[in-house]
Amino acid sequence: MPIHGTLFTEYQENPSADPFVLQNKKMLKISMQYGPVWARTGSMVAYQGDVRFENTGSGGLNKMLKSAVTGEGVKVMRCTGSGELFVADLASEIQVFYLENDMVSVNGNNVLAFSSSIEWDIHRVQARGGMMAGGLFNVSLRGTGYVAVTTKGDPVALDVAGSPTFADAQAVVLWTSGVQMDIRVDTGGLGSMIRGGTGETFQMAFGGQGYVLVQPSESVVEGGHQGPAGSSGSGVGGMLGGLIR
Repeated sequence: MPIHGTLFTEYQENPSADPFVLQNKKMLKISMQYGPVWARTGSMVAYQGDVRFENTGSGGLNKMLKSAVTGEGVKVMRCTGSGELFVADLASEIQVFYLENDMVSVNGNNVLAFSSSIEWDIHRVQARGGMMAGGLFNVSLRGTGYVAVTTKGDPVALDVAGSPTFADAQAVVLWTSGVQMDIRVDTGGLGSMIRGGTGETFQMAFGGQGYVLVQPSESVVEGGHQGPAGSSGSGVGGMLGGLIR
C-alpha cells in the first residue's frame, strides 16, 4: 500500500556537500570527503557510506590528566572514512562557524564537533575573580576549520566592545579571542541576602574586543544555580555553580 504525505519529501537529506551543514536546527551533517573530524563521543545518530569511529577518550594522556584535575574537558571520537555523518546531542540546537587562524574559549559541555585541523586543549581562564574557585578552566579550540557547538535554545551573540557585558556563568557557551573575562560578585545588598539572595551572586564580566555567545538556559534545577543532582557541571559555569551550593 503506497504511503501518502510529505514525510519523506519534507525531511529529505540536505543536498549540500559543504564540510559542516545543518540538516536541521538539531542535527549536523558532516561530509567526510574533506577528511577526518572530531565529534563528541556518542553523538553519531546516523551515517551513509563507510565511516569509522575511534574512541580517543579525553584526547591523550596530557589532556586526560588535565581533565581529571580540572573537571573540564570533552570526550571525543575520531571519525574517518567516506560518505555523510550525522551527529546530534540530546536534540540541542546546533551552531556552526568557521575559524580562520583564530581561537575560541568554549564550555566543554557545548562542544559537538570540529575539523581535525583544529587543535583543542584545556586552558586556564585568566580572571582575577578566578582565585575564588581555585582556578577556572575551559576548552580552547584553535586553528583553521569548522566548529559546531550546541546551545539550549537560540543564543544571542553579544558584542562586548559596545558596553560593559555581564552574563550568568552557566548560560555562557563561548567567547572569542580578544575578550577578557572576570568574575563579579553581586550580593544584592544585606537586605537581599537576609531574604535568601537573588540567585545571581556570581556573574561573568566581559570586556575587550569580540563576542560572547549566551544561551537562553542556565542549565539549572529549581531552587538555584546548580547543575544536575550530584554534579556541578563542566567548565567555568559548573565551577561557579558549585560555589553557590
